[in-house]
Parts: sequence; C-alpha cells; structure tokens
Amino acid sequence: MAETKSGGPSVLIEKNGAVTLVTLNRPERINAFNVEMHDRLAAALDDINGDEACRAVIITGAGRGFSAGQDLGDRTVAPGGVAIDLGQTIGDYYNPLVRRLRALSVPSVCAVNGVAAGAGASIALHCDIVLAARSARFIMAFSKIGLIPDSGGTWLLPRLLGEARARAVAMLAEPIGAEQAEAWGLIWKAHDDDLLMDEARALAARLAAEPTLAHVALRAALTAAAQNSLDQQLEHERETQQRLGFSPDYAEGVAAFTEKRAPRFTGRESS
Repeated sequence: MAETKSGGPSVLIEKNGAVTLVTLNRPERINAFNVEMHDRLAAALDDINGDEACRAVIITGAGRGFSAGQDLGDRTVAPGGVAIDLGQTIGDYYNPLVRRLRALSVPSVCAVNGVAAGAGASIALHCDIVLAARSARFIMAFSKIGLIPDSGGTWLLPRLLGEARARAVAMLAEPIGAEQAEAWGLIWKAHDDDLLMDEARALAARLAAEPTLAHVALRAALTAAAQNSLDQQLEHERETQQRLGFSPDYAEGVAAFTEKRAPRFTGRESS
C-alpha cells in the first residue's frame, strides 16, 4: 500500500516500498519555482537521503507540465521597486538544489510530463535517467528574457549535446520535442503520454532492486571524468572499486553469479 502525504501545497511525496515519488505541485503555474517550492523540495530530497528504505526516486510534475522554471512574478522587483539580485536567488536556491540532486544517495528518474523550460529543464536533466512524454518539450528559454542558462545549464548542454547544438539551443530558445531530445542524447527515452508514469515506476523499481551504491558511485565517476585526466580517472576508478569491493552488494553479486540466481542487493555499505 502506498503511503501518500503532502510536503506542502507545492510538493507532494508518495512512498511506495523502496521507491519515492516526488511531484512538483503548482499546476496553476506550470510548477514554476517560488521560494516555498524550493524549500519543500529541498526538505523532500533531504528526507530521501535519510530514508534507508528508499532505494530510488522519481521526480515529476503535476498537471500539464513538468516545470516552467522560475516563477517570474516571484523574482522581478523587490518592495520599493528595487531590482531582485538574481545571483543571490541562484546562490540561495538553485545551486543548492542542483547539488542536492547530484549528491542523492539513491538513483533518480525524472518523468517529464510536459513542458520543461528554463531552470525546469536544467533540473530535469540533472536526474540520473530522464524519461519524457512524447508531448513534452524542453526549452532553454533564458535568452528570451536576456539571461543565460543557469542551474548548471551551461555545464549540461555541451556535455549532452556538443558545443554546436548547445549554442543554438541556448541562443535560439527553440522547443526540443521529446523524440528529438532522445535522438540527440539529451534524455534517455520518450514514451507515449499515457505510459510515461508506468514506465517511470517500472524503471525506478528496477533501479531500487539493483546495487544502489554502485549506481551512485557511477554518477560520481562520470561527473569526475568531465575534468579528470586519464591518470586521474584511473585512480578514481581504483579507489571506487576498492570501496565497492568491500560492500555486501559485491559479495552478493558474485555469490548470485556463481549460484546462477538473481542477486538480492541491499544498497548498504555494510551488512
């Protein structure tokens, strides 16, 4: 039986066995971020990191879109007509959110159910595996309001698309359909709209049964590879394999292989 609770009006949390579903829940604003939603989402991710029963997380949006990015009505002018310091907004909210996503203790699946624009697109793409409904659109809309991609957007785009496409996607702010996003390697797979959440739940359940420590270590290794030399990456791999080699999951994986049975991973550092 799924346990459902509200993390507040802007974020919903559903725990179903080893999988936690986090839903951005401001559908009237296409789940655009305000301070409250940042706070609720940060608390949800911190809770996931502290929940030993959780082995995978799905992040999606309520209503007709994943997220329109920043709620511009919440970040245009301060009282007295003073311009908002966007650098402070990013430093206080978006950068910590990106770091939380990339440091999650479990694998993450993003189910993009509609438009993902601006920071909403960046946040979706920071998840480990991204699925999208065929009707979904990714829009790096920053140039339309005189900005550059943030929330790690300038870091993600050239790594996922290459520099030529990254420049065009960011400068032109043209929508990228889900099937095009899959073909370009921006996301993992596009699915029919009515199958998206079933596919996301099945994928998360699969990840939840797999070696969590290894998946999280893989995320860290791939991130490190972006700036490491070959020698540095070889050392990173050596250190990671050393740590994982002492884990119960490695012992279980070898035993299951030898005994020709399905492994029973726990995702824990020690038994």
